[in-house]
Amino acid sequence: MSAKDKLPPFTAPSLSAETRLARESWRILGIMSEFVEATERLQAIKPAVSIFGSARTPVDHPYYALTERIARLLSDHGFSVISGGGPGIMEAANKGAFAGKGLSVGLNIQLPHEQSGNPYQDVSQTFRHFFPRKVMFVRFAAAYVVMPGGFGTLDELSEALTLIQTKKGRQIPVILVCSQFWAGLVDWFKTTLVNEKMINAKDLDLIQIIDEPEEIVAAIFKHYESRGFEPLPEEHEAMLNL
Repeated sequence: MSAKDKLPPFTAPSLSAETRLARESWRILGIMSEFVEATERLQAIKPAVSIFGSARTPVDHPYYALTERIARLLSDHGFSVISGGGPGIMEAANKGAFAGKGLSVGLNIQLPHEQSGNPYQDVSQTFRHFFPRKVMFVRFAAAYVVMPGGFGTLDELSEALTLIQTKKGRQIPVILVCSQFWAGLVDWFKTTLVNEKMINAKDLDLIQIIDEPEEIVAAIFKHYESRGFEPLPEEHEAMLNL
């Protein structure tokens, strides 16, 4: 059977179909505009650390206080701190950075529930689409600090690890904080994923598990002690092809 035989016969689109196609084209242009606007606003923000974590963490939770302390230390050591701009861990990250010397950056997302911008942002950028927002987390980060969180946090963690593993992104520290929270997942990585040959054992070296804020900052500086915070030429080239 030829390709021509497999293709459905052409029928002129109805007005409603044409309208849908037009809306889809405008949506793509909207995504492009988010990339352009965010890049222009964020390209001078460096070095920066992206902090991920749950939007549902209450203000009085120990995770909130720990995140705020980590962000404050990073900020006082010259890092901008990038979070999702919403409540919970995101707010704690922005709050800590906002009180320090570095910039507090919020990459907000429009959602039907949960997300609302927190007041601790020196730079606030709002996205309608997850895709460009996730790229901005990756593109401008010299390190990832991953606090306890749900599906969104796991999504961002796995995306970061995939980009580093495949050398599509920078080789940067990925630090999991609160070892007890992550223990089951890391054990699953070590046993199931490695034993089933879904990843190589050396891929586990992409992850660091650190609970103390001062040690987190030290680990980031150690990673860069023999090089600057700017992407290496090969890393810059790879990031152009994200």
